[in-house]
Amino acid sequence: MKHKLSLILFKAGILSVISMTGHAVTNMPDTSTAIFDPLFRTLTVTLDDDLMLDPVLVLNGNDRLTVSFDEIGNDRSYLRCRLMHCNADWQPSMLQENEYVSGFNYMDIEDYAFSSNTFIHFVNYKVTIPNEEMAPLRSGNYLLQVFDRDEPDETLLQIRFKVSENVVKIMGEASARTDKGLNSEFQQLKTVVDPGNMMIRNPYTDIILEVEQNHRPSTRRIIEHPIRVQGSQIIYDHEPLLIFPASNEYRRFETVRTNYPGMGVDSTRYEGNMYHAWLSVDESRADRNYLYDRTQRGRYKVDEYNSSDPDLGADYIMTHFTLDFPEVIEGDVYVDGDLFLNTYSDINRMSYDRETGTYTLAAPLKQGSYNYQYVIIPRSGDNRPVTSLTEGDKYETVNEYNVAVWLREPGARADRLLGTATFISQ
Repeated sequence: MKHKLSLILFKAGILSVISMTGHAVTNMPDTSTAIFDPLFRTLTVTLDDDLMLDPVLVLNGNDRLTVSFDEIGNDRSYLRCRLMHCNADWQPSMLQENEYVSGFNYMDIEDYAFSSNTFIHFVNYKVTIPNEEMAPLRSGNYLLQVFDRDEPDETLLQIRFKVSENVVKIMGEASARTDKGLNSEFQQLKTVVDPGNMMIRNPYTDIILEVEQNHRPSTRRIIEHPIRVQGSQIIYDHEPLLIFPASNEYRRFETVRTNYPGMGVDSTRYEGNMYHAWLSVDESRADRNYLYDRTQRGRYKVDEYNSSDPDLGADYIMTHFTLDFPEVIEGDVYVDGDLFLNTYSDINRMSYDRETGTYTLAAPLKQGSYNYQYVIIPRSGDNRPVTSLTEGDKYETVNEYNVAVWLREPGARADRLLGTATFISQ
């Protein structure tokens, strides 16, 4: 199989690591959004073609999710996909396949097209969920896995999405009024869940609240017990786990053109077999005043100014990041955001150059408009990314707080996702 020979593309300068995950091997299955084969890149999921919507389907609703990804090369592969149903903790539930997906739990991926007028040749694939062959039957977390038709046990890539019953009302606000101080470096979320006419046996034990900041799994918080229940309302207020570092607005750059530098780009040049873009040198923003910028809160959009279909006409550009920052002895510096699937591995870990006193990273990225941040992950502790030194934590930052309400009843073989909501910090 050609995937077994994919390392030969290292010489072309387009592939540099085996995997976009950095997780250690454990007995628990890896259910993160990830690319496991270096031939594949630019893995995205969008709801109804809206970049800013979270990938959450309403059970039996009319919305559609589109999963898109590229395979570097001139030939298409015969790919299939399947679904895995997971509980709130993203581990597989006890449901059988025929209980959570209609029909057979595999589908040939027939929607593909070849790149056009690009120096790096690739095939773009798309999968739409639900469809006539495959549709979720239960609420919950889902993992869409892609594999070669002849090697079903080898997952090439996988991506997360949710299916919600949308049967509860979720209210809330995120602000700089926190239990750790007012207008400091934190933001705090207050949430109220109203189940309406839905009967819940014991809200103190059966309801689970899940919260992420800017759809980043590393910020995920799980609240297993509310502060109080008042009438029909389940209240989460003055909860320490709902206090988040405020971080800062994402940095931005654009590579929609190759004939002159776009936003945040210092220079572009064709070298070897592809274009290169050198971003402007970045510095720490920790000691700077907050500056508002309307960003995509970590997302990116594939785009090429002269293409009617950027998915096929946007080329891959070797993108060079430079951060002027002192060497971190007890940690590693990463470029963070959806451009690297919000994961941390060799593919987005920066290298320190002692001669220039800068951190650098080069990565092949498809042309488009990008958001990114620099984070530090300590080599000891809980391995959570820290933004305070590189970006600063500014209470004014506009952040998304993605909330999911789960029902875990005694004896149930799967968690139910009752509803989701997104709140923007004030």
